[in-house]
Amino acid sequence: MSFWQTKTLAQMNRDEWEALCDGCGQCCLHKLEDEDDGEYYFTKVACRLLDCDSARCKNYAQRKQYVPQCVQLGIENVENFHWLPSNCAYRLLADGEPLPAWHPLVSDSPDSVQKAGQSVIGRVISETELDPDPERAEQQLQDMVIYWVE
Repeated sequence: MSFWQTKTLAQMNRDEWEALCDGCGQCCLHKLEDEDDGEYYFTKVACRLLDCDSARCKNYAQRKQYVPQCVQLGIENVENFHWLPSNCAYRLLADGEPLPAWHPLVSDSPDSVQKAGQSVIGRVISETELDPDPERAEQQLQDMVIYWVE
């Protein structure tokens, strides 16, 4: 059995924790929260540090320095993983669910995420393309809600 099947999130070392990320980039999309029901809606607008062609952070090691609101996932905030996409390995394992067949740890292929249609590659734009006026940018975000991320 593999580490994610035998260990809890709290038992994983740093390398194992990082290996859980499938590199889809969905967590780096801007989200809107419905004030009435608390539901999150993903948009097709990515953080300015996300490379939209590779779905990788351009400066992962120092991302908090450039994007202070970036959430660094850790066992200490596992109870807040509800905002993550429903297919995210961290959320799945926190909820006692298995990893999907397309996850690179299961498929043993880094291309499986994109082949399964789970990657943001070619499907999103950078927040740098939004209108610089905050009110107009907010309206743009509302117009760019997507439904292929749950």
